[in-house]
Amino acid sequence: MLRPILRAAWGADTCDPHDLSDWHPGNPARGQCGVTALIIQDLLGGELILGEVLVGGTKAGHHYWNRLPDGREVDLTADQFAAQEVVVGGRVQQRRPGPPARCRRQYETLRQRVLAALDGGAAQSGSSSWRLNRSSAPAGGHATASAIASPASRRSTSCQPSQ
Repeated sequence: MLRPILRAAWGADTCDPHDLSDWHPGNPARGQCGVTALIIQDLLGGELILGEVLVGGTKAGHHYWNRLPDGREVDLTADQFAAQEVVVGGRVQQRRPGPPARCRRQYETLRQRVLAALDGGAAQSGSSSWRLNRSSAPAGGHATASAIASPASRRSTSCQPSQ
């Protein structure tokens, strides 16, 4: 359920500025990892995972994905990478309170689109409301883990939601 909603919500205006020159409609996941991981964490809980992206053995960036409360790892933006880009490592990244310092506008734009799709247009707005409105999530405050399709393989780039 969330995968198609997020894919439909991605655009150049939600892309990490570092990756904007590589973003195009044929690769809508490019540069979306940070903001997408934050939205998934808002809806489902769990942890943000940060890995490094290597190209030819050289660090080229960072990549974010999620570890759900049940321990499953979900990466909805893994398909953004070319074959030579490889994601390595993966450590829990603590999220700072408040809105993300990087890509705040992109996060808020994506959040608003996702909530609108989930709520039929009743997305919460305003700069003071950086967290998702829990009343917009399914009963219990979080969507179920089954709302996301099975995780894809991880690869890499530079999306940093809270740095």
